[in-house]
Amino acid sequence: MEEKLFWIGVLMGGHLFLSHHFREKGKFKDNSRFTRVWHAIFAALVSFIGMVLLTVSLDNRRGDVVTSMLFSGRQLVYGALAALAGASYAYWRSFSSTPPVKDGLNAAMKEDMEWSETVFSAVLLASVVMYLFIQAFKIPSGSMEKTFLIGDHLFVNKFIYGFRIPYTQKKIVKFRPVKKGDIVVFQFPSLDPREFQCGGSQYGKDFIKRVVGMPGDTVEVREGQLYVNGAKIADEPYAQYADQFRYPKASGKTAPGDYQVYWENRLLGKMFSEYIRDNFGPVVVPAGQYMVMGDNRDRSCDSRYWGAVPENLIKGKAWFTYWPPSRMGFPH
Repeated sequence: MEEKLFWIGVLMGGHLFLSHHFREKGKFKDNSRFTRVWHAIFAALVSFIGMVLLTVSLDNRRGDVVTSMLFSGRQLVYGALAALAGASYAYWRSFSSTPPVKDGLNAAMKEDMEWSETVFSAVLLASVVMYLFIQAFKIPSGSMEKTFLIGDHLFVNKFIYGFRIPYTQKKIVKFRPVKKGDIVVFQFPSLDPREFQCGGSQYGKDFIKRVVGMPGDTVEVREGQLYVNGAKIADEPYAQYADQFRYPKASGKTAPGDYQVYWENRLLGKMFSEYIRDNFGPVVVPAGQYMVMGDNRDRSCDSRYWGAVPENLIKGKAWFTYWPPSRMGFPH
């Protein structure tokens, strides 16, 4: 969302810059055709931005937002239709009323420029804050119950693991590394939009899970119980097991080396389906990657099924639940 806001800010900034340029050239002193057209362009811009943000918001509610994509084709089409409608209406209205000229400037253009400056400043500031510092996130599923419930809104601390340089995978000024037990928000580790995991394409979507395995750790699940480096992890007050039933081990034998390769290539979920929910591994978490699982262990599609999460895809750490008010607080 922050990159969307950034480019919306750039778009509005471009309009503001050109408006000042045309004003200096004396283009907006009367209700000329050029003034009416430029006012219509402003209306088109506002309509486009409004419609795009509305469709992004609706897609976000349905869980259809792909964070690795700037705008979808459908969002752009709806935005273009709204822009055409807005421009047509503004141009038609310009013939029915003649705005007064104040201080050598058409009143309508003065108002347009004021709004352009306000939107440009607000949107650009919001995009910088969301990109570098804090971002809002909505829980889309029950995989983290009861730490988070479906519909919970929380803030994500994006700078704790370092500031990411725009359009790169590099981070600078890291305040601390990712630690075991951290609840992290990350982009799903898939490079192919056609790859299906968890019942559909997860390409470019944001997930939230808890880190259970660090780089180099050996992770295993036996009868639903988590083991790390051969030791049973008994102290997990956040973990929830909704089913009494436990899946048996998958039939057939797979060599440990092949099992590791299948896991790293996100194939285990496709090969063994739900059988790896309760009996998984052992696998070794690759360097620079992390094993993550949902707190609702029996209702979570996580690293057991689709592999580890590379560090460069981790966006931040869950920080504070702000909605609903009854659930406000810092997660543990």
